[in-house]
Amino acid sequence: MAKGLRKGLTSYGDEGFALFLRKAFIKAMGYSDDALDRPIVGITNTCSDYNPCHGNAPALIEAVKRGVMLSGAMPMVFPTISIHESFAHPTSMFLRNLMAMDTEEMIRAQPMDAIVVIGGCDKTLPAQIMAAASVDLPTVVVPVGPMVVGHHKGEVLGACTDCRRLWSAHRAGEIDEAEIETVNGRLAPSVGTCMVMGTASTMACITETLGLSLPMSATIPAPHAERIRLAEASGAAAARMAVDGGPRPSQLLTPRAFRNATVVMQAIGGSTNGIIHLTAIANRTPHRFDLDMLDELGRQVPVLVDLKPSGAHYMEHFHHAGGVPRLLAQLGDLIDLDAGTVTGRTLREIVAEAEDVPGQDVIRPRSAPIKAEGSMAVLYGNLAPGGAIIKQAAASARLLQHTGRAVVFDSVSDMAARIDDPDLDVAADDVLVLRNTGPKGAPGMPEAGYLPIPKKLGRQGVKDMVRISDARMSGTAFGTIVLHITPESAVGGPLALVESGDMIRLDLAGRRIDLLIDDSEFARRQSLLKPSTSAPMPRRGYARLFQQTVLQADEGCDFDFMVRPPDTD
Repeated sequence: MAKGLRKGLTSYGDEGFALFLRKAFIKAMGYSDDALDRPIVGITNTCSDYNPCHGNAPALIEAVKRGVMLSGAMPMVFPTISIHESFAHPTSMFLRNLMAMDTEEMIRAQPMDAIVVIGGCDKTLPAQIMAAASVDLPTVVVPVGPMVVGHHKGEVLGACTDCRRLWSAHRAGEIDEAEIETVNGRLAPSVGTCMVMGTASTMACITETLGLSLPMSATIPAPHAERIRLAEASGAAAARMAVDGGPRPSQLLTPRAFRNATVVMQAIGGSTNGIIHLTAIANRTPHRFDLDMLDELGRQVPVLVDLKPSGAHYMEHFHHAGGVPRLLAQLGDLIDLDAGTVTGRTLREIVAEAEDVPGQDVIRPRSAPIKAEGSMAVLYGNLAPGGAIIKQAAASARLLQHTGRAVVFDSVSDMAARIDDPDLDVAADDVLVLRNTGPKGAPGMPEAGYLPIPKKLGRQGVKDMVRISDARMSGTAFGTIVLHITPESAVGGPLALVESGDMIRLDLAGRRIDLLIDDSEFARRQSLLKPSTSAPMPRRGYARLFQQTVLQADEGCDFDFMVRPPDTD
């Protein structure tokens, strides 16, 4: 098999000339023959002025390059799309598949024997891993790391759980304009991803558990020197893999690895977005992600990590308590420790070296969990025949068995226009319903599932209500919120049948979400329904491709033509 510059030669009809021309042009960069004869490690550059989460990417790139060169290989940096959650219109999820395609094709198009992908902000790591799984080139993932905590009036703050909590307090009139502006400058005190157990942190923990990154990679704070040293070590690991030819993603992304990742996602109080991303990653392999397995493990696996929004602490505290290796040690026989990693060692060997920090209370033993059951549960019922998700660890216990009157919003714009209307017919026991916010309906399945509490109820002291939608929500959010209702309303899902005033029942124990109308009325409404998206079919470009081919939430919201057929052996 060809290696280095000889790999994937441009098609000129003359391979000798193709290599001659490639070397002639790359020598214009000042490379020597010695450098060009070595194995090549590609390094993605996802730095962008629009992406503060990746603000440390240049330093990480330099450290990875150093590790590659110290190990005798040649680093080659190349750019890919960079996605930031709050700078992506209409939503970062809309662009995840584009980033996955971009990363995959740039890896295929350019000669490299191994790859280091650097990312962090919510949809970046999933996109990069989806690409790596499809290409199956030896890959090391370097997360950019979480930011450090902020402070305000003696209180520790974290983006973005505290963003939401304090903004809700501002909406309720408890915090004035001057103070909320002060808070705005203190919530994100450094570069890096959100320092709570949001989607970025969830995916970093999943990545480490899958064996695609080095030990402790998920939790080291972005500004710390240790993060730079980890990047250097990752470059060295990639250089070894470039020579050895593995391990490749296909050797690591196995059924037991996906099960391990699911256990960890439940135990950390992980983001519901992690389910969609893990499904999309699994669908790029011969394997699949099973929602029923997720729910079964949710009944067995307790929440052990005391982090917001399910607990009290932040990612840097998780790191100083021993990080993912210590968590895996606490999970014990719930984890298959014989799973492999990019280091060439098994999880068992890594866990054997996990630090035991005296007195830490961030990573709890199984005998004293934060929550007796896992972070997330799967609901079915006549509103969600394909399933729906609730983050039970961040919900209000009193609302987990609840029947209430529906207050329906037909779109994000409809909700924005009416949610704070003083004349809105809404009470604290009602169920807020948002539809046409799924993959096709919005489009892009925005993080709109965290419907705000109507202002008039917020001022009465209402902090939580049952809220249901076919949208997503940020992993930093909290509340009794049912998400990812499948199929979505825009393609004719039952959520489209709900009318304001209908009664809806949430039954967590029974794992159901139901519209309480009789079968004949359900059938009558269904017969009158004309499925249509709230967004018209785009005329051209990526938006049209997305609308035509995106799958539903239970299939990972990938494009239908990117999914690998399941293993039939």
